[in-house]
Amino acid sequence: MVQVRVKRGESVDKALRRLKRVMDKEGTMKQLRANRYFEKPSEKKRKKSARARTRIAQGG
Repeated sequence: MVQVRVKRGESVDKALRRLKRVMDKEGTMKQLRANRYFEKPSEKKRKKSARARTRIAQGG
């Protein structure tokens, strides 16, 4: 579980930004959005191969 402690004199907005940065780095939000709805295994494979094709096309 991700925890961010608000430092003395730190605004809540700044602590929220730190929390979002940590969650983005861990991929928590991406994983939550991916698991929001059930996705058939065939759809997962199709999306995975599509991502691979775009990566290859971009040269990476």
